[in-house]
Amino acid sequence: MAQNGRFTLPSCFAQSAPFTSAIRFIAVDVETAAHDVASICQIGLAVVGFDGAIATFSAYIDPRVPFAAGNTRLHGIDAATVSGAPDFADVLPDLRAILEAHPLVQHSRFDEKAFDAACALAGLPVLKSHWVDSVAIARKAWPEFRGNGGHGLGHLKQALGLQFRHHDAGEDARAAAQVVLKAEAVFGRKIENLNATRQLSFVF
Repeated sequence: MAQNGRFTLPSCFAQSAPFTSAIRFIAVDVETAAHDVASICQIGLAVVGFDGAIATFSAYIDPRVPFAAGNTRLHGIDAATVSGAPDFADVLPDLRAILEAHPLVQHSRFDEKAFDAACALAGLPVLKSHWVDSVAIARKAWPEFRGNGGHGLGHLKQALGLQFRHHDAGEDARAAAQVVLKAEAVFGRKIENLNATRQLSFVF
């Protein structure tokens, strides 16, 4: 919800650390319960400040569909994990303001597609957000990885020395944010379309 230009996340989001910086961009990652991309079962956010600070938040979401065994093997989330969690339609209204106020980073286009599909399923408007793909950024920063491990988070974790637990939405969101910041260090400049923020403060 928004109050006097300040944003809070829904109470279901677990917070990694206090964050009081002005937000530059937000990295977003989702895990899904089944083959349908609308079946979001976890949302992760990595909020990045202009000072480079990162705060990570995550929440389980009840997808209201059965979990596919392959998906659960990948991320470890099942029906018991999300028992009592809100569904997507409950969470999105309080997320919309902050997600539409800042550029969003995703590692591949999957997360944007999942949000769009989940919105359509719930009968909600899609986010009016500017999405940036950190895979495309990584390809420009480290072209030598093409055909040599690739630009997925699994390889970038090893190649760039990232510390995160793969296939947890909060951890993957933080990794995507770190990829962007490390790429900017390679470029020697900020990525321009990740600076187009409304300068709204985020206080917990």
